[in-house]
Amino acid sequence: MREISYSQAISEAQLQEMERDETVYLMGLVLRDPYGAAFGQTKGISSKIGTERVLDAPISEAGYVGAGIGSALCGMRPVVEVQFSDFVMIAMDQVVNQAANMRYLFGGNISVPMVLRGPTGGYHSAAAHHSHSLEAWFSHIPGLKVVLPSDAYDAKGLLISAIRDNNFVFFLEHKKLFDKKMEVPEEPYEIPIGQAAVKREGTDLTIVAWSFMVTKSLEAAAQLEQDGISVEVVDLRSTRPLDEETILNSVEKTGKLLIVQEAYRRCSVAAEVAAVVAEKGFEMLDAPIARITAKEAPIPFAPNLENHVLPQTDEIVQTATKLCEAVAV
Repeated sequence: MREISYSQAISEAQLQEMERDETVYLMGLVLRDPYGAAFGQTKGISSKIGTERVLDAPISEAGYVGAGIGSALCGMRPVVEVQFSDFVMIAMDQVVNQAANMRYLFGGNISVPMVLRGPTGGYHSAAAHHSHSLEAWFSHIPGLKVVLPSDAYDAKGLLISAIRDNNFVFFLEHKKLFDKKMEVPEEPYEIPIGQAAVKREGTDLTIVAWSFMVTKSLEAAAQLEQDGISVEVVDLRSTRPLDEETILNSVEKTGKLLIVQEAYRRCSVAAEVAAVVAEKGFEMLDAPIARITAKEAPIPFAPNLENHVLPQTDEIVQTATKLCEAVAV
């Protein structure tokens, strides 16, 4: 099977859905060739499909996100990109007060089948205005879905599912994953939104992660294996809906839970996962739940400072080892 990058998988998913369904169109900043978006996520699409359905918008997130919502209400399936997910805050009135509520307010008679894509996260020396991890904000709101693929295979399958979904879907793509390649089928396929994946099986400790933190957690799990610690890595894939069953099944098997997220600790997805396990699986635990998160500071520009603020593989290894040693004692 051929290998393609994460950004190529995103572009291919959009192109295949545009070829399948003429109501699907793209809108955002510099999406047309030769640019193909900031990280190549729409590269080659306008050359193949034409420019009528690949719309380059002005720098007005509230304007073009709102236009996308309006077109979705009128029967289109827009895939709207904000150049960095940080900038979606400018359009949050449109998203939270309008898009998230419409289906409920009209008794299910209308829907907002729109995908809002955007690069997320740090480790890129993009500084405080371009490095947020905001999935907890978006996951707080009923009526929205929040998807964070951790590799190219999931990126394609989850994006196709998101485009076909009749709800508003945030699709957050980590900057550090865009160049990462793996085997991806050429034909279209769907991965159900809300279904977590066990990316590595283990018996001693469960790590729950998503997006780029899955990569970090798998690196840590490989190192821990050399010390005789068997780690199971659960990739949430989406933070709303949240696959509680897969999390609880894993914790029941291992008895220990470490949650690794790039976002800040307070009021976070990690806090929600911990609450779910504490409420529904407390008797399964052999040790306290542990969390690794970003430190409480704006994301720095300097790489050494950024790495200090954001989670690192060594930190995961050390925390996991302490959890397992505490139980052994």
